[in-house]
Amino acid sequence: MEQKLSFSSDYMEGAHPRIIERLSQTNFIRAVGYGLDEYCASAKHKICTACQSPNAQVEFLVGGTQTNATVIRAFLKNYQGVIASDTGHINTHEAGAIEATGHKVITLPQTLGKLVPAQVEQYLKTFYADANYEHSVQPGMVYISQPTEYGTLYSLDELTQLRTICLQYKLYLYVDGARLAYALASEKNTITLPHLAQLCDVFYIGGTKCGALFGEAVVIPQPNLIPHFFTTIKQQGALLAKGRLLGIQFDELFTNGLYFELGRHAIEMAHILRTGLAEKGAHFFFDTPTNQLFLIVENSKLPAIQKITDYGFWETYDESKTVIRFATSWATRDEDIKTLLKQITL
Repeated sequence: MEQKLSFSSDYMEGAHPRIIERLSQTNFIRAVGYGLDEYCASAKHKICTACQSPNAQVEFLVGGTQTNATVIRAFLKNYQGVIASDTGHINTHEAGAIEATGHKVITLPQTLGKLVPAQVEQYLKTFYADANYEHSVQPGMVYISQPTEYGTLYSLDELTQLRTICLQYKLYLYVDGARLAYALASEKNTITLPHLAQLCDVFYIGGTKCGALFGEAVVIPQPNLIPHFFTTIKQQGALLAKGRLLGIQFDELFTNGLYFELGRHAIEMAHILRTGLAEKGAHFFFDTPTNQLFLIVENSKLPAIQKITDYGFWETYDESKTVIRFATSWATRDEDIKTLLKQITL
């Protein structure tokens, strides 16, 4: 069946062929459940090695929203909330999943999708300067994503500043890594997996958007930082009985550098697409160094673009223009980019 081009997101395809092959090869091998199998053990060891954090606790969950809700609920006390940018995924695209756990998302203004460390610090100073702060939801965590919803990147200096602030105010620092492979592969990136392990209390390595059928790997560098986290995962309905399905996928992703290879491919495809669109006169909302491209397009041209390819609606720019998103992925084909650039009119 011939399909229309699609650049609407980075999880439209199934999984990398190596993962499909490995799942097939191991299909009839019996394994114990709930992530206690040999495949999960191997994957955890490889992830710890890549993070240079040999004693880290690694747990596998199915999807990003489930992971965010489970982690935040596990780490926060019942009177605490989580600080995030107003464009953060937990605030905009998770249907109130965090609030449904009983925790408030405390939003601060974003700058290119990012929390500014100085603004976080000022918020905390102001909060605790109020003699009545005990009457308010108290901040217990800072949430960021790498890359952000806008495809932008936190620098190592920014992450270090946030860590310093979190230590000062006794907050957890949590990094959502749904698209982490694409951050790690960007030439503008200065944060590595070992940096995340050194500076974060918890982060996750995204698989769903980065080559796996599904799955996210939660990394807690300080083991048992949260007692009985495994039980919390179970309580949240987030513990997959056939945990092997997650272990096999991450074991393959972290064999011979596949995860990093897939990230590089998406970034290379984004560079080709960005260059081609610029040559056709595209107006970019802002510069993004990862796999998401944001274009300002006249509304009158959207129907013609929709006939060529699916895209992501982002936001209204003004009365006559819209910001749309094109995203490349681990599976983007060079020929699809060529076709898009040949047919599109901006």
